[in-house]
Amino acid sequence: MSGDLLLRMTGISKQFPGVQALDKVGFELRAGEVHVLMGENGAGKSTLMKILAGMHLADEGTIEIDGSEVRSESPRDALSNGISMIHQELSAVPHMSVAENIFLGREPYSGTIGRMLGVVDRSKLRADTVSVLSSIGVTIDPGMMMSELSVAEMQMVEIAKATSYNSSIIIMDEPTSAISDAEVERLFTLIESLKNGGRGIVYISHKMDEIYRVSDRITVLRDGKYIATAETSQIKRSELIQMMVGREITDIFPKVEAQIGDVLLEVRDLTVRGVFRNVSFSVRRGEILGVAGLMGAGRTEVVETLFGVRTPTSGEILMDGRPISTSSPAESIRRGIGFVSEDRKEIGLVLKRSVKENVSLVELRSFCDGPFLNRKRERRSVGDSIRSLRIKTPSSEQVVRNLSGGNQQKVVVAKWLLANPDLLIMDEPTRGIDVGAKAEIHRLISELAQQGKAIIMVSSEMPEIIGMSDRVVVMHEGRITGEIDRNALSQEAVMHMATDHVEQGGSQ
Repeated sequence: MSGDLLLRMTGISKQFPGVQALDKVGFELRAGEVHVLMGENGAGKSTLMKILAGMHLADEGTIEIDGSEVRSESPRDALSNGISMIHQELSAVPHMSVAENIFLGREPYSGTIGRMLGVVDRSKLRADTVSVLSSIGVTIDPGMMMSELSVAEMQMVEIAKATSYNSSIIIMDEPTSAISDAEVERLFTLIESLKNGGRGIVYISHKMDEIYRVSDRITVLRDGKYIATAETSQIKRSELIQMMVGREITDIFPKVEAQIGDVLLEVRDLTVRGVFRNVSFSVRRGEILGVAGLMGAGRTEVVETLFGVRTPTSGEILMDGRPISTSSPAESIRRGIGFVSEDRKEIGLVLKRSVKENVSLVELRSFCDGPFLNRKRERRSVGDSIRSLRIKTPSSEQVVRNLSGGNQQKVVVAKWLLANPDLLIMDEPTRGIDVGAKAEIHRLISELAQQGKAIIMVSSEMPEIIGMSDRVVVMHEGRITGEIDRNALSQEAVMHMATDHVEQGGSQ
């Protein structure tokens, strides 16, 4: 049961260049509760929590913890005030070990002399790391470099790091966006344990199922303003969505039937040694091919190989019946292949550049008259893309880094829509995106299929796979274990194959 008031934020306002991110927002958190913070991308959720975590300074407003006003001018201040945060965008130091990342700035030293000389007690560091990881059910080697881990493993390390501070307030910003179902279950067990210990948890997520499973109360923000707070048990999903978006959304999966044509892409026995093996499938014009499987099944690695990010050991890739080489992303783009990557910050975007420059990047040559860039034509096309995807930005000149995570993802999608590829590969296209934006991107995917584009969509969200796919191939441990047509699609059928209960090549 939740108890005494741990946190009260009152009248919090924050302005960035051209954007009123927060306008007199209030938020409260009780001991022993999970309080979900919801809203569309750009609503101000992450900004509010970054102010609490000492990453931004509020322009006005107060923060009280246990009834006393505090001011966090840095993450270190926030930690001293009993606040830790699991960030949506991973903040690992890639060339340091797991142990060094978890205990960065808190390393155990070899006695007093060791502290004076900066000599770290490596045995204790390793033992402490094993203990912290074990507490959340993770068995990653503490000595591994962060750069060697998958996105899911890095996310679990971030969760371990946040809980290791023994803070009274833990902020979880999209903690399940990159982890498997089994890891989600371990996280929920940990959350229950933290609640029972009197911790207060602020939880940011767009996943309705987990929100209703894990939360006690929900607060909604919209366009930087406080809208309402409700007991989770007292509010229906339809009411919650309407509060978030200010309008009713009748269909999150607006799939329409498209004319499915000839095979555009065929993959034969594609193998990357040690990663995946003998992968074969095809996708037709006008078809949305879903690729399902548990975390680590090899889905991302397969589509990266199709786009030229990885080099195959063996196998064939054919387009329109002719063998092709995808030796590099540039070669794949020339062949009419686009790729919305899972990791938008590392691969999908140039964070220091503007929205306009990111959206027009792939098609920059089409805006040139001879050696000169036609900026007016570029601006007009990018403006059309911004309106089509409802990207929340004060202008096309805004630096992409200053946008919310969901709006950054929309910029990646806009870039490839402008490039007009024949085949669009989308790896977790709606990861970290709110329900309104999901519906918009799903609508665009359907429209592209209607235009005769072939779509390969990798997704960890079962409703998305079932709601949008014409056909699904399922992977397990680097191989395809089955294929399911739309009329036979169900969560049970997909999970059956994803856990390797069907022989390779089986269909249903």
